[in-house]
Amino acid sequence: MHHHERRLPHWDTVGQALFVTFRLHGSLPVNRIFPPQQCTSGESFVAMDRILDRAECGPRSLAVPEVATVIVDALRTGERHFHRYQLHSFVVMPNHVHILVTPHVVSTKWLGPLKGFTAYEANQILGNKGLRFWEDESYDHLVRSNTEFDRIQSYIENRQVKAALAATPAGFRWSSAA
Repeated sequence: MHHHERRLPHWDTVGQALFVTFRLHGSLPVNRIFPPQQCTSGESFVAMDRILDRAECGPRSLAVPEVATVIVDALRTGERHFHRYQLHSFVVMPNHVHILVTPHVVSTKWLGPLKGFTAYEANQILGNKGLRFWEDESYDHLVRSNTEFDRIQSYIENRQVKAALAATPAGFRWSSAA
């Protein structure tokens, strides 16, 4: 397992469950306020996720059904065809994606290609030639116990209800709960 930091800490792990969130470029307001530096990365994540769930500013490209379908298909292809990870759960929100995976290869061999392919396909659909689609960094969290795994899986599969995008988890087409 390799750990490195840019603006956020990152875990490059194989064989251990990982909770990953990645978002559209420009999906957070420039003047956003996060908890002070002494707060945990978990508290910062919750603050960021609340802003993203509201999707009040920035792009909402993942709400376009054709784009959301590209993301879901690519997630499933990464597991079924390329065998890069085991996909436990996911949800494609209007401006970000949550996934719970157990990687079979390092992140540069699964997350980078996933974001690169989906960015290209989404920009083709949207007619956005050469524009940045995803933020460079993702939020990732190493899952340390079965209890935490279950909590994260429930978190992911209930995001669309919490964000008022669906009445039930199964009622949202772009989620593993569907």
